Amino acid sequence: MSKRALLSVSDKTGLVDFAKSLVAAGYELISTGGTSKALRDAGLTVADISDITNFPEMMDGRVKTLHPKVHGGLLFLRDNEEHRRQAQAHDIKPIDLVVVNLYPFEQTISKPDVTLEHAIENIDIGGPSMLRSAAKNYRSVTVITDPADYAVVSAEISAKGDTTLTTREKLAAKVFRTTGYYDALIAKYLASRLPEPEVFPETFALPLRRAQGLRYGENPHQEAALYGNFPRHFQQLHGKELSYNNLIDINAAVRLIREFTELPTVAILKHTNPCGLGSGITLAEAWDKAYATDKQAPFGGIIVVNRPLDLATAQLIAEIFSEVIIAPAFEPDAQALLSKKKNLRLMINSETSAPVPELEIRSAVGNSFLIQRGDADTVSTANWKVVTKRAPTEAEREALLFGWRVVKHVKSNAIVYAAKDRTLGVGAGQMSRVASSRIAIWKASEGNLDLKGSIIASDAFFPFPDGLIAAAEAGATAAIQPGGSVSDEKVIAAADERGVAMIFTGQRHFRH
Repeated sequence: MSKRALLSVSDKTGLVDFAKSLVAAGYELISTGGTSKALRDAGLTVADISDITNFPEMMDGRVKTLHPKVHGGLLFLRDNEEHRRQAQAHDIKPIDLVVVNLYPFEQTISKPDVTLEHAIENIDIGGPSMLRSAAKNYRSVTVITDPADYAVVSAEISAKGDTTLTTREKLAAKVFRTTGYYDALIAKYLASRLPEPEVFPETFALPLRRAQGLRYGENPHQEAALYGNFPRHFQQLHGKELSYNNLIDINAAVRLIREFTELPTVAILKHTNPCGLGSGITLAEAWDKAYATDKQAPFGGIIVVNRPLDLATAQLIAEIFSEVIIAPAFEPDAQALLSKKKNLRLMINSETSAPVPELEIRSAVGNSFLIQRGDADTVSTANWKVVTKRAPTEAEREALLFGWRVVKHVKSNAIVYAAKDRTLGVGAGQMSRVASSRIAIWKASEGNLDLKGSIIASDAFFPFPDGLIAAAEAGATAAIQPGGSVSDEKVIAAADERGVAMIFTGQRHFRH
């Protein structure tokens, strides 16, 4: 008995040539709808699925392959005598190879004007069912869902008359990844339409497609890849390929720069921490302020701006070594200048005004995952409360807002000294808050920056008065912190004794 192949595809890339190779190997072809027409137009003999099932396609094609003669032909165990007996009794013939790819649901829902009805009609039912049946019985059935696999299957059939068990097993695993991704897309789309979508459902499916492989992860001995929609939102104009660490830094840089929209702003980051940020009338002025905060850390850092990068600013940036520069656009002469550095990555960011991703996901031990809502990009002052005898002046309030926007992007324990348009000192990631404060003061002194009249921003409460006292002694006249410590009254008293105005935000911004 000759072998039979069932082909039913949306993506017809390479289909005809592959089908010809099957016919040459002695396969009979079964097909549906548009696939059947494409094969016949190429001169191939094809049996319609309705000829096999003795049942017409119906309900606008919604029902055509959901039939025992299809699924029985895929699922029955060839070495099981009772299965063979039942198949013979019901005139069910084996189907040995299946080629199916699914309705383009992902492309459909990506269209801005898609309707629910159109999306629903592009949910494939028969396709995933055939794929799953064939993949379950991979010991006997070869199943293909990706045209990229035609070549290896064709070569094995041509050389050996059949595919190897190893190949069939690999293809089966690919099928279940494909249908899992497809179902996750559908679930995500339908859930997004609910008036109150469930953020943390009992089960969590995340549709992710590999965007690109990476040379390695954080270190050369770690393998890595990038998944998701990053290439849709970022365009690389120049430089060597992005590394895992570059991508982590780019994420931190873009989230930080979204906080600042009013004035041209430049941020410099190193290992995801802001080491300098400034705003000005021009980007060049903003660069001078950002760079002055710390002239050592920016070496090999990430630079992000919120305006098209001009030549004057590019000339300043070009004086130091940077890994990545991110901008909404690059003026031609600025791009030409920076492109002389062959390894410098230039990235166009189209995400400047987009919201923070709704969910953040981090792996944990035991193949577990932590999922949380993202910390909103935009700082709100609605719940700010003056807790000291002296309220901040208008100038201090502007500086407090600037510092608070920055400190929420610094690793905890986080301290930022700032003026209304620039950072003056940043302390990040220390085991005690007072240590972060001392580092920030030291960084400011290294750059000969005067902290007199500055503000101090702390991502979490001061557990003791010592951090506040150190800030006042350094010259800070106002402070902003969430509050909530058992020592709040002592910290407030220390501020009042030194004439420091202090605001409690009621909101913490830890970054671990």
